[in-house]
Amino acid sequence: MRSGAALLSAQGLTVRQGGAVVLDSVDLQIGGNEIVTIVGPNGSGKTTLLRALLGILPPAAGRVWRRPGLRIGYVPQKLALEPMLPLTVGRFLDLPRRHAPDERARICARVGAKGLERRQMAGLSGGQFQRVLLARALLMRPEILILDEPAQSLDQPGAAAFYRLVEDVRRELGCAVLMVSHDLHVVMSASDRVICLNRHVCCQGSPEAVLEAPEYRGLFGSGTGGALALYRHEHDHVHDHGCPERGRGESNG
Repeated sequence: MRSGAALLSAQGLTVRQGGAVVLDSVDLQIGGNEIVTIVGPNGSGKTTLLRALLGILPPAAGRVWRRPGLRIGYVPQKLALEPMLPLTVGRFLDLPRRHAPDERARICARVGAKGLERRQMAGLSGGQFQRVLLARALLMRPEILILDEPAQSLDQPGAAAFYRLVEDVRRELGCAVLMVSHDLHVVMSASDRVICLNRHVCCQGSPEAVLEAPEYRGLFGSGTGGALALYRHEHDHVHDHGCPERGRGESNG
């Protein structure tokens, strides 16, 4: 983890849904100004973990700690809006509280959503929608951005551009980023630390270390071995470690 006081942590976090264990004794800690990505197969509990960290889902055991007063910007995996609802981008960005027009315009321009404020949310493309969601999260002036598969509707070049934008925003704001993604070919090299999840933390560390971990290869194979050539930036030193894989089970996330 990068130097700096912890913003968010979990200790022994266990979540049950419908009697089934979805997360089993998860420990993690997010420090200031680092990009941490959670990867894992379908049903591994990734979205569940984010929702538990946000306080949306209660733990069955363990605890979640958030620094008092922590400002969080959240981009959910899906946001269902009624297609016939007359909701402009500008009005959407003012939920749950209003922002100064010049601040909205500045943030929209920064994320590549300039000129969209009068457009209807229902008429946006997938990429435009995701950038508006990011703009809304940034208007919270977050100390940590939590992103749940933010580029799932984008093609690979669009996803790469989106992750570069996230990294640039992190650098400018000095905020931490915690995100879930399936885009292994891009996100592994856009991260300072990767957490491989399969109901528990299978392994974690720098992208290079995780790619070589037997726990990661057991879940994803070795086909991503050259992924880091697509987009690379310098990583801080991270203490890497793995743990034996436990039994798999069906779960959400």
